[in-house]
Amino acid sequence: MIRKANLLDLDVVKNIAERCAKKMIDDNIFQWNENYPSKDIFKKDVLNKSLYVIEIENLVRGCIVLSEKKDLVYNDISWLTKDYKNLYIHRLAVHPDYQKIGLAKSMMEYAENFAKKNNYVSIRLDTFSKNLRNIKFYEIRGYVKLENIFLPNQSEYPFHCYEKII
Repeated sequence: MIRKANLLDLDVVKNIAERCAKKMIDDNIFQWNENYPSKDIFKKDVLNKSLYVIEIENLVRGCIVLSEKKDLVYNDISWLTKDYKNLYIHRLAVHPDYQKIGLAKSMMEYAENFAKKNNYVSIRLDTFSKNLRNIKFYEIRGYVKLENIFLPNQSEYPFHCYEKII
């Protein structure tokens, strides 16, 4: 089941992000770290009503942010569509013990259905250039790779921007 997160979910969501960061670092993917994503960021996501969680047997096992807010770092990207009714995806995470069983796919299907139901024109996101598994995941789903952005607090390597017209 996918539902909007609440403040009671914060500790679990932060723990999932920390476990994902550790797994990525162990796999030499330096995308997330002890500073990002922070509990404060997740709290803002909850207060903005943009954080969703996926549950298995009533336990939160993953999260995704669905937001209308365009981050400033995206301003120089030549997107496929105009800046109007775009949905942005951030902080998609699945607890490492529950990866590779379709939870990320379920959350992306939820996001795409949410975008269709709410008449969004496209979905936009970024993913780390060194995270080949994520790149493949989004490209198989029909997301088109565009330009790169740099997030110096996270990595010296670029993040690829993607967009899918809905």
